[in-house]
Amino acid sequence: MHWTPLFVVVIASVAASVAVAQESAASLGIDDKKGEVAATTLDKVAVTARQREEDLQQVPMAVSVVSGKWLDRSDTVNTQQLSLLVPSLYYNSANPRNTAYTIRGLGSNTLSVSAANDGIEPGVGFYVDGVYHGRPATAAFDFTDIERVEVLRGPQGTLFGKNTTAGAINITSRAPVFVPEASGEISAGQNGFFQAKANVSGPLSDSIAGRLSAQITERDGVLHNVTTGKDVNDLNNYALRGQLLFDPIDNLSVRLIADVSNLDSDCCTQNYLRVGKSLRSAARQFEGLSAGLPAHGFPAYSPPSRNVYDRLTDIDAPLHVNTQDGGASLNVDWDLGATTLTSITAWRYWKWDVANDRDYTGIPIQTVQRIPSRQDQYSQEVRIASNGDGPFSYVGGLYFFNQEINGKPISIYGPAAAYWLISTTNFPNMPDKLAGGYGQFGDSHFKISSYAAFGEANYRFTDRLTATLGLRYTYEDKNGAYSTTVSGGLATTPGTPADNAKLSLFRPQSYTAADNGGNVSGRSNLSYQFADNMMGYVSYARGYKSGGLNMSGLPLDASNNPALATAVIKDETNTTWEAGLKSAWWDGRATLNLAAYRTVVDNYQANVTSSIETAALRTYPANIPEVQVKGFEADLAARLFEGFTLHASLAYANGKYTDYPLGPCPLEWQNPNAVGGCQPLNPPANLANKTSNPRGNPNVPGAYVLTGLPLAGLSKWAGSLGFDYEVPLGGGALVIHADSSSRSGYNSDTTNSLYTKIAGYAVTNASVGYRFNDRWEVDVFARNLFDRNYITALTIQTGNSGLILGQPSDPRLIGVTVRAKL
Repeated sequence: MHWTPLFVVVIASVAASVAVAQESAASLGIDDKKGEVAATTLDKVAVTARQREEDLQQVPMAVSVVSGKWLDRSDTVNTQQLSLLVPSLYYNSANPRNTAYTIRGLGSNTLSVSAANDGIEPGVGFYVDGVYHGRPATAAFDFTDIERVEVLRGPQGTLFGKNTTAGAINITSRAPVFVPEASGEISAGQNGFFQAKANVSGPLSDSIAGRLSAQITERDGVLHNVTTGKDVNDLNNYALRGQLLFDPIDNLSVRLIADVSNLDSDCCTQNYLRVGKSLRSAARQFEGLSAGLPAHGFPAYSPPSRNVYDRLTDIDAPLHVNTQDGGASLNVDWDLGATTLTSITAWRYWKWDVANDRDYTGIPIQTVQRIPSRQDQYSQEVRIASNGDGPFSYVGGLYFFNQEINGKPISIYGPAAAYWLISTTNFPNMPDKLAGGYGQFGDSHFKISSYAAFGEANYRFTDRLTATLGLRYTYEDKNGAYSTTVSGGLATTPGTPADNAKLSLFRPQSYTAADNGGNVSGRSNLSYQFADNMMGYVSYARGYKSGGLNMSGLPLDASNNPALATAVIKDETNTTWEAGLKSAWWDGRATLNLAAYRTVVDNYQANVTSSIETAALRTYPANIPEVQVKGFEADLAARLFEGFTLHASLAYANGKYTDYPLGPCPLEWQNPNAVGGCQPLNPPANLANKTSNPRGNPNVPGAYVLTGLPLAGLSKWAGSLGFDYEVPLGGGALVIHADSSSRSGYNSDTTNSLYTKIAGYAVTNASVGYRFNDRWEVDVFARNLFDRNYITALTIQTGNSGLILGQPSDPRLIGVTVRAKL
């Protein structure tokens, strides 16, 4: 953990600000020797994690809360930036569609499972104003004018919405108000950075209030393409939300919300990080392939830089992202006296189009990779919750969710594809430009209908002891269809080696799949109030993630037909034990919340390597027997003295594949001459390389035993530390903010390859400014203050040449923000 930079900022800021405060006090005739400024208590943090507004310290579950003020101060406008403030939340994105996020290491921790496969749902729920978002990609958009974000850790579903096994991100926007208010800000900085935010709210009549919120973000690209001379991986986003609040009578509230977010930019690519070595011949690995290009009619290749932090690329295919997310919801709350009835009716859509260079180089291997997609979802939730503070309280509800996704996958190879990708062992002496223009063109359709009944009840046996029991029944029906055709490339005769060589890249297929079924999940909890300022709890939860359909193409059977037995991924279930302590200290000036947990996941959804259902050994999404994660978390908030608030969080997680016998083979053990393409545990006499692979599966040659290895994408240690400091000065206030996030190293790939490790890092953001009369404020900000270089994601190039691409961090950004409030 690298906290030194932030401690320097904290100490310097506190020292400077104390000096300023003392000088200000002296100018006002205040003798600081006669007394000290009274420290104030922390503001209470209100959450709705249990569908009623409660003090966070009274909620017996692990919840991280980031207030709207903290979001604004830290310039946090999306889920990726949110993960810097909440250590147990991990975010990984190769592009907005291929987005994965986890809580405590669980959810969709590799991009190959659920992030890009439309038929598999995520394990972490993403909610905005009570509405579940069906695709992980929608978490990549900017959000604006937010009241708070709650990150609920562990299985959810007995209180609201869609069932999730790993946790939920619950975002609440600021509601319309009947007292007129307006605020806005403009930021400008290096790299062409520009951001503007504005919101206005007030009465439209005696019973109707409105709110309009808008945000736009622009920034030049942070990677330079030496082929085109353009900068790529830029930002061009906007978010817009409009709301109407109708309060016709005192006990009825109706809130209509409509929003749209858009991202339209030259994004997203990665650049050279490293080259890994396999057991292939030298000629079929990256350096040999690059050097051999002239013999096949192409220039010899060398990356524009072998230092990923030079941020240079040379991709030669178009690069662009155009994606949009939007929808509308009607939220009704009716206070009936003893109970409150809630209804949330919503429609949302997501659309996506992209141009990618999926070989990430200046070599014309793949020229087109697109999946134009459109998702529509409808949901209806009805809840009834008890009111009052009696010994018995409850929440119960019904939930319906319908989602439909249509896509058109398109992939077209370039003239160098045959040389770079086709096996010379199986297909020697193929024409050099055999696959130039050869492509796959498809249609995919996926539909899910989900129905659920849920409820949770609390009973207070004594003033100190409370028991909770929650249950949920979920039934889901899923249907999918996938079909592709192939065309292009050099003309070949069916059945010839050249034609079979093209088919080894893409083969047409068509299939339909369906799955349905139900499951009971739930949780129980005992909490005990040891004192007015200290509460402890123990809980047990059983989570459920329904099975999925593989909507990215299937491995083939002996007749070259889709192996339909691999189309359905089974349900995933988990059990979580958790114990926690919530406490307030120092006369309410500090809170410390602790949680320890152990989670066991059965039938964990992941990629497996098997030939049981296929003609040959193939890797495809399925289920592995078991995964375990255990750890602890701590959240501290403290108001150390007048105007100074400290936030600190720490998360430790130890996640392992406890039973994973049929894993995919890591790069360093790949050998095309071995059965299944993976070096075995006991090499046979006819295999030239006699090196023993200690994790080769002795019963399934080609499979790799991942049992006992760390869970991909999970840092053992992660933490965040930050503060806000306001010092009265000259009729206004000096305003200082800093936050730092640190994460230990982890392996980003399921195989735990030597070449897919990502080193730990720490990144610090800070700002200092002056507020004039609570109306105007000017800040100087720095993101990535110490200009740290680190990798946020990596990719193994298709074809397993050994080339590893990395996504480097954004360089330091310094700018100025002007804020105004009416």
